[in-house]
Parts: sequence; structure tokens; C-alpha cells
Amino acid sequence: MKAMILAAGRGERMRPLTDRTPKPLLPVAGKTIIEHTIIQLISEGFNDIIINHAHLGQQIEDHLGNGQQYGANIQYSPEGEQALETAGGIINALPLLGDEVFLVVNGDISTDFPFAGLKKVTVDLAHLVLVDNPEHHPQGDFGLDNAGMVIKNCTEKLTFSGIGLYRPELFSDIPAGKSKLGPLLRRAIANQRVSGQKFAGFWMDIGTPERLQELNLLHNEKTS
Repeated sequence: MKAMILAAGRGERMRPLTDRTPKPLLPVAGKTIIEHTIIQLISEGFNDIIINHAHLGQQIEDHLGNGQQYGANIQYSPEGEQALETAGGIINALPLLGDEVFLVVNGDISTDFPFAGLKKVTVDLAHLVLVDNPEHHPQGDFGLDNAGMVIKNCTEKLTFSGIGLYRPELFSDIPAGKSKLGPLLRRAIANQRVSGQKFAGFWMDIGTPERLQELNLLHNEKTS
């Protein structure tokens, strides 16, 4: 199964750190954010990795190369300086992702999620990993019913972790260009074609300089 890391975001909330450095290359415990994700994916058996990029994206290619130093095969899906949003970025990368189910991981999260288990999941159109709502997103995104299907209308909502499995067919009628993933998912959820699971382990959205600092502190505590 191929994996895609979404790395095209401008990182506005991370400014000024991202004015000259793309967010995926910001440092965490001696490595860049995206290197931690790559190393984790490889350890879980995902060696074919596609990375999209936009803002200062050439820096990402220059830093990571073809992935051989990590034991990976890395290919790139450049979008120019203006990112195509989440769904648009995936659609742009579909020629590299192939015809089978693929994994997509946000490039600005840190987690100990066991990715290897996703290879055993049966996917209709999509399968989402949900987590407890963080402080900065208390309202959540979706719920889960007792059958493991993602639902929109419920009292106890969870947050979409940025980890998901997708079939290319989810994007089949969407034209190339800018488009968001949320509306696509909500439509598929309404048609009962999206399954999901809750993950209760470590997960962090590294969206601000404060959270980046917090993550570095957590790594320092682990190694001290």
C-alpha cells in the first residue's frame, strides 16, 4: 500500500517560522517533522511514499531526496506556490498513487498510531482515524456508530486525525484544481460509505509554534 504525506500547506499559523522554511522541515528532536513521519511509516511497512508540496517545496525535495537514506522510495507531487487544498492535492497525485487503496497522513501531526494495522482494513470509499477532541478543536468533526461507520449527526463527536485510507473512486468526479476534502467526505458519509476507528494513543496537531515547542519538550522528557 502506498502512502501520501500532505506537505503543501502554507503554515500561516506557524509564521514567522515558515516564512523561509516549509512547515514539514521545522525541527523536532533533531529531525524535521516530516522525517519523523517518514521513519514511522517505513517502520510500519510503508516504503512507497508520495509527498505533495507547494510553499518553498523545493527545500523539501532537496532535504529528503529520493528517500534512499531512509529506506524509502519517495516521489513528489509539486503544486507550485499556490497549494491545491487537501482533495486537490490528492487528485493531483493520483497518477503516482495508483488504482488501489492508499494511505494519506497529514504532514503536521505527531502520533504513535500503529499504521501497519490499516493494511488489514476493508475500505469502501474511505476509512478515517478519529481521536478525542483536542483543546483547540472542542466541537469535533464526526462520530462513530456501533457498526464502525462514520456519521455526521451525533452528540459525541470526535476529531479527524488527518490519517485516512482512500480509494481513488472517492475523487473520480472531482475536476483537477483546488478542492477541499471535507465536502467529499461528508457526501460519502451521508451515503454510508465511510468507515472509521477511534485511536486513543498519542496524537498532536503541530499547528502553532507553541505546540511545536510542546512537542520538543515531550521528546526531551522521553530521552532525559
